[in-house]
Amino acid sequence: MLLRSFVTLVLAAVLATALASVSTPLIAAPVAKEDRVALDLRRTTLVVRDVDRSLALYRDALGMTLSYDNMIRTPRDAKTDEESEVSRRLAFLQANDDFIGVLGLLEYRKPRKTQPVSDLAFEPGTTVMVFNVNDLDERWDAVVAVPGVEVLSEPTETSYPSYDGKSTISVRVSVIRDPDGFILELNQLLSALR
Repeated sequence: MLLRSFVTLVLAAVLATALASVSTPLIAAPVAKEDRVALDLRRTTLVVRDVDRSLALYRDALGMTLSYDNMIRTPRDAKTDEESEVSRRLAFLQANDDFIGVLGLLEYRKPRKTQPVSDLAFEPGTTVMVFNVNDLDERWDAVVAVPGVEVLSEPTETSYPSYDGKSTISVRVSVIRDPDGFILELNQLLSALR
């Protein structure tokens, strides 16, 4: 009986390890101190038409955390938009790190800035933000329900050459255009990077 329990535990551990290698999302490790460069890509700021509408996508549907949300007025002592020459709302969102990979949302309220949404996608001059999403299928309906989101590509499984070129990396890839025209790839890794 004791031997059977031991064998069962060992088999369970082997199975759990095998499943974890297939289904566990890649978690990036910090660069070793001796390999670091003197530069961090701290934040990408998107100039948007409406911060609240953008929060519906990035915070509510995708699950990013709001870490900063303030009005910035010029002159700095202006208390209202009416008292200011320039008024803008700036919000910061983060995923798993509070210093790098931060997404900024900047809305000009005074003067109001308008910009037509471009039809370009994956053309020179366009920006594509790639998000790893561990639960793409569970989030997809909430993402596409955000007003103004355009689906360019439904989630589809595909594979890419691995970094060493000896194997492939399986990924569920989807592409959307956010309400301000920014292109987002929402990807879920299905196999570990090698």
